[in-house]
Amino acid sequence: MNGKQMGRTTTKRISPEEYTKAFEGKEKDALERALDTRKFEIDLYWKRATYFWTFIGATLAGFIAVEAGTSERREMLSVVLSCLGLVFSFAWVLVNRGSKYWQENWENHVDMLEDRETGPLYKITLSRNPTMTAVQRLDHLVTGPSAFSVSKINQIVSLYVCLLWLCLVIYSLPLNFHGTFNWLYCALVVLSVAACAMFFRQGRTYKDGHWHYALIRQSRVKPLDKP
Repeated sequence: MNGKQMGRTTTKRISPEEYTKAFEGKEKDALERALDTRKFEIDLYWKRATYFWTFIGATLAGFIAVEAGTSERREMLSVVLSCLGLVFSFAWVLVNRGSKYWQENWENHVDMLEDRETGPLYKITLSRNPTMTAVQRLDHLVTGPSAFSVSKINQIVSLYVCLLWLCLVIYSLPLNFHGTFNWLYCALVVLSVAACAMFFRQGRTYKDGHWHYALIRQSRVKPLDKP
């Protein structure tokens, strides 16, 4: 096998017929695994949200405490904390999008596999009767269910928090163009921007093919010494 063959990707697009054939006779097991993995992804989604809220909340509390204090290093600490908050909140935005990507992947598998096993249960939604009186409309407006995506709202919140931290970074920087240039602040901002850029470059899911190298650990019993 030459170098060119080793470098080829094994990823390819498949047709609807090829998708159906890939799971032929295994639709039930595939559907159950898709549903279980979807539940797992949703659980991880909210655990990740809690993780980022913890760090972002702690950073915001520290920023407020520093801004309210009279420390001689207040300006520097504000820049450090705001840059840290920006990186964490931007990472949260991208993690939310990545989680949503995999959640939709398993939901799409359920859509494709469920018809032969359970019927279109997942694809059919049942809603309230749209014909309502004025009182019922008012009650629906206040407490009624609506077709909002909880995960999308969470993504919007994370984007809002990210933009808020960006504003705090700008607020914290001493933008005095006629004064002494502060290399530390410049390095902190460049480092934060570089980290956010690396999320796009290095943080994407790898979609190309893989060559697998297998190793086996050998193990044996030492033979008895001959008398």
